Amino acid sequence: MPRYALKIEYHGAPFAGWQRQSQGLASVQGAVEAALARLEPGPHTIAAAGRTDAGVHATAQVATLDLARDWQPFRLMEALNHHLRPAPVAILAAARVADDFHARFSALERRYLFRLIQRRAPLTHDAQLAWRVQHPLDLEAMRVGAAHLLGLQDFTTFRSTLCQAKSPVKTLDEITITEQPYPGGREIHFALRARSFLHNQVRSIVGTLERVGAGSWAPQDVKAALDAKDRAACGPVCPPDGLYLTGVGYPVDPFS
Repeated sequence: MPRYALKIEYHGAPFAGWQRQSQGLASVQGAVEAALARLEPGPHTIAAAGRTDAGVHATAQVATLDLARDWQPFRLMEALNHHLRPAPVAILAAARVADDFHARFSALERRYLFRLIQRRAPLTHDAQLAWRVQHPLDLEAMRVGAAHLLGLQDFTTFRSTLCQAKSPVKTLDEITITEQPYPGGREIHFALRARSFLHNQVRSIVGTLERVGAGSWAPQDVKAALDAKDRAACGPVCPPDGLYLTGVGYPVDPFS
């Protein structure tokens, strides 16, 4: 059966996450599989590079699937987008890939972006697309705190108690914190890159660093929390609204 890779963008607010839900709740996987069933008789099962949580968005999720028919990738993309309407899900690209290519297991890295908007006024255009905080944040203090998390670490403190990963040990390759103007305030971006992430790891890290920026924590408190290897030592977990899966790296880009 021909195997295809899809690059998928979605607004996560209406969904209970990427993964199909046994309770019948809306999921991104379920929406794409339902669209596939309109093209070929199902059932269909697609595999994603990352199982994003409820409310989390993606600009470049990658999924793989096998189909009976040999589709021209552009026509497959167009047909899926037609059947996905009006769900806030779009197929940005489709590509024929080797039979041993797998969206999850072939990936070398994942990239996430978290958008935080600092301003007094409520969000309008970016409601459900960013986390708003009203108080000032010290970016340099957050950068100093973030530096303690780089490299090979035991991230027990920064993972959900529901995390199913076999080990809490991960290598965080990059975490950069930048800012840009935003109407009535400023927008702060947290960009993180690693081969893989634990459940709630990014949101736990950003929520903790926000406490550093607000002055409630000192930068060195981040290292103390990491060294504690105790979930109770973590700062608050920030909401999912501002989190985006922005890229997945492979030995060869299937969409190039």
